[in-house]
Amino acid sequence: MKATETKLKGCFILEPMVFEDDRGYFFESYNEGNLEQILGYKPSFVQDNQSRSSYGVVRGLHMQEGEYSQAKLVRVIEGSVIDVVVDVRPGSPSYGQSVAVELSAENKKQLFIPRGFLHGFSVISENAIFFYKCDNGYNKASEDGISPLDTDLNIDWEIPKQQMIISDKDKEAQTFNDFKIKNLI
Repeated sequence: MKATETKLKGCFILEPMVFEDDRGYFFESYNEGNLEQILGYKPSFVQDNQSRSSYGVVRGLHMQEGEYSQAKLVRVIEGSVIDVVVDVRPGSPSYGQSVAVELSAENKKQLFIPRGFLHGFSVISENAIFFYKCDNGYNKASEDGISPLDTDLNIDWEIPKQQMIISDKDKEAQTFNDFKIKNLI
């Protein structure tokens, strides 16, 4: 597996070795030992999640805070998405910076997202099935987030604004500036 660290320390793009022939393809999507070697520690994944969305859906930017924060290993099983992470780790030299990566069934790339990051994605294909592993369970009380349309972050979701499908909860989420003030950053 090829691992490329993004400009956000600890956040890696993972590209598996894919073996293809006239029957189809095979690849190893997860190997605990390989991931431990890449990261320098062994994440303990406890929950898998999967969603299906249509073109124009933007989900995020979400995270869990405190003892319920989550590291994630994300990939796309069908279709294509623009996957976005924002570093909100207090004291991080890349605080407030983001990375966007196209993940697709075709390119089979994955993204490892450490704890302390906001996460979201937009669907740029007709449909997409998005799959991710979490190293901590869901806890509603520790949820936090920022509007995907926040003007300070200015994320290019690669979807025309008039075609975006965003939940009311995400539309009404706080701004990045309010998030910083709330967290005294």
